[in-house]
Amino acid sequence: MSPTRHRNRRPALRRWAPRGAALAALGIAATGCASNEFTRLGVPEPITEQAERVLMLWQGSWVAAFAVGILVWGLIIWSIIFHRKRSEQLPPQVRYNLPIEALYTVLPIVVIAVLFYFTARDQTYLLETEEPADTNVEVVGFQWSWQFNYLTEPNPEGETDPRSEREFSIEGTPDDVPTLVVREGDVVHFDLVSPDVIHSFWIPSFAFKMDVIPGHPNEFQVKVKDDVVPEGEDSATFAGRCAELCGVDHARMLFNLEVMTPEAYDAWYAEQLETAQSEAEQQAARAEEQELVEDPRPENQPPAGDAEGGTETEDQPATEGAPEPQTAETPAEEEGGN
Repeated sequence: MSPTRHRNRRPALRRWAPRGAALAALGIAATGCASNEFTRLGVPEPITEQAERVLMLWQGSWVAAFAVGILVWGLIIWSIIFHRKRSEQLPPQVRYNLPIEALYTVLPIVVIAVLFYFTARDQTYLLETEEPADTNVEVVGFQWSWQFNYLTEPNPEGETDPRSEREFSIEGTPDDVPTLVVREGDVVHFDLVSPDVIHSFWIPSFAFKMDVIPGHPNEFQVKVKDDVVPEGEDSATFAGRCAELCGVDHARMLFNLEVMTPEAYDAWYAEQLETAQSEAEQQAARAEEQELVEDPRPENQPPAGDAEGGTETEDQPATEGAPEPQTAETPAEEEGGN
């Protein structure tokens, strides 16, 4: 190859190398516009508005990482190609380069500051609970299953709130996995409590998890998207689990999340209320029967002890105040003495 052709080739490479890097970065950024398994980068399909925000932060972090990587790799490759050794002559040595030193000092600070800003902004959004909730669920994590109490009002302190009444409960066991049911399009408020050890309430499709800590109630809420249930179906089911090692049967601490259409959810909710009311009536009847077994007296009959006590109370004053027995006994004693 002639020196002339070699010299003409170098400017062409210098022009096209930055353009190729920019095109690759643009292609990576453009893939974020479509939501598929590749562009989500390992995150499940989000089913809440909060999960969408987490996915955007996740994708943005990857775009920033790819941009920094392309810049660093590009500089390394550019140096290898255009500044490789060509002779035994020592290149000019430069001790200081202030613009370069300022760049690699300021640029990382800028990148970290931008990532910190978006992370803090999204974390604040994820923990907001000011919007009135359509459904309130108290999540009780215990060794080794879950209990879901449907409440009339939020109960963030984990204590008995007179405004917050339990309408019904769904309790599971390691062998009988419970199902948490929510309505499509609802704002759902979760209160997290634990009576024993630390657990972690995690639904991967929420792209979010929160610890369930004894003595320290936590809370969060989500807005379920309107297009979660496939067309023509009444519900869609998702997996949930404990994400904190909590004991021997931690791996069995599972539950299901079922998102229902508004019509299906209303029918299910009414059925649960009816079942809970029927169980409460049966429990009250059993308690009344138990009382009758323990105390078989008729309703209007006083206890036996009370009746005897009443007789003794009435007779006692008459016995103490009667002088006849004393008068009858006195002659007898005198005769006996004589």
